[in-house]
Amino acid sequence: MPKSACLIFNPSAGQGNPEQDLALIQSILNPEIDIELVLTTPDIEAGQLAREAIARGAECIIASGGDGTLSAVAEALIGTDIPLGAIARGTANAFVNALNLPVDIGLACQNILGGVTRQVDAALCNGKPMILLAGIGFEAQTVEKADRATKDRLGMLAYVVAGIAQLGNLQHFDVEIETEEKIIRTTAVAVTVANAAPPTSILAQGPAGVIFDDGLLDITIVAPANMVGAIAASYDLLSTALSGEASSRPDVGYLRASKVKITTEPPQKVVVDGEPIGTTPIVLECLRGGLTIYTPDNEEPPLAEKLEGLPNLEIESK
Repeated sequence: MPKSACLIFNPSAGQGNPEQDLALIQSILNPEIDIELVLTTPDIEAGQLAREAIARGAECIIASGGDGTLSAVAEALIGTDIPLGAIARGTANAFVNALNLPVDIGLACQNILGGVTRQVDAALCNGKPMILLAGIGFEAQTVEKADRATKDRLGMLAYVVAGIAQLGNLQHFDVEIETEEKIIRTTAVAVTVANAAPPTSILAQGPAGVIFDDGLLDITIVAPANMVGAIAASYDLLSTALSGEASSRPDVGYLRASKVKITTEPPQKVVVDGEPIGTTPIVLECLRGGLTIYTPDNEEPPLAEKLEGLPNLEIESK
């Protein structure tokens, strides 16, 4: 258990009562840890506060807010030995779900007090820190269509609504995926490269369980021929996420690699950890053990790869 910590609290996160949330967090942590409280504002974001806390020599940093807050703090901590305590209060809470951390505020606080740390992977996408995943094509378009007002009103359903709307406008593209071992060329509607991903990120679920501490990125290629196929593939990936059994559909492929370059024709929009960053090409690299978090013990599924069945598939060994 840390003796002291900087608590970065986003009062605008989620749909709950931030004053009550903060009071609960302080009631659990303050008797055990010397807490320095700092609040995000419209002008001062969580990443800046985290970097300032690092400069002050913080023993550990606790982030409380939505996925944007947690990811920003985590990105600032990449490559340091300073552990992150995550207390989720967002709409989706993808960060804690992806890393198998407690979602409940009280349990999250107790997890930090338990003092058990674990090194998990981080990643870089075109040099930008990445904790969760990069989405190319369909996912990027879906995130773009899920506006803030809709997300505030519907939460995770905003992405479902946006995804359904996007199904009627499927755009196939040619993609080349180059790893250290091979070059794969195929046609797809979505490519997702995940360092960590919650079950709700179904387009990352080809291998049935993204492993976040193996030094590898999980790449899922989704290539349905039409809208009916896209609905079937989405349902299959949702089932994969829930059952833990890898997808066997011919229009879903997956593999793992420590470094990957992805080029598309035509260029496709890219989102990293839910934020648009531009278009392809992108280069991603896993940073093994790049982030230290307070976490319970978790078991991970075995490695897997499947590419057979993807349209216009070419594989070139290196």
